[in-house]
Amino acid sequence: MSDERYERGMLVRRSVLGEEHVARATANATEFTRDFQELITRYAWGEVWSRPGLDRATRSLLTIAMMAALGRHEELRLHIRATRNTGVTRDQVKEVLLMVAIYGGVPAANSAFAAASDVYRELDEENER
Repeated sequence: MSDERYERGMLVRRSVLGEEHVARATANATEFTRDFQELITRYAWGEVWSRPGLDRATRSLLTIAMMAALGRHEELRLHIRATRNTGVTRDQVKEVLLMVAIYGGVPAANSAFAAASDVYRELDEENER
C-alpha cells in the first residue's frame, strides 16, 4: 500500500468531511481501530473518492442515498453535514431522499428525512452563532 494513496485519501477526506472531524477520528483511533481508519483513508478516500469518473457532489449524493437506504444514520448524518464542503444543496439532498423513498423504501426515507432535518437545524444554529 502506497503512502501516496494514503496522503491523497487524507486530503480528500479532510476536504469532504472537514479538518475537525478527521482530526477527531484520527485522534480517537485505537490500536484496535487504527488499521480500519487507514484502510478507509486509502481505499474509500484515496482510491474511490479520488477517481476522475464522478465529481465530488455526485459521489456525495450517491453516498447519502446509500446510507439512507441502508439505514446507516450515523454515516448519513456525517455525509449530510459534509454537503457544505461538497457543493450539494439541501434541495438536491431532498430529491435524493425522495428517490430513496421510491427505490429503497418509505421507512428508510422517513428516517433519513428526520436525520437530515436534525443536521440542517444544527448547521443553521451554528451559522447563527
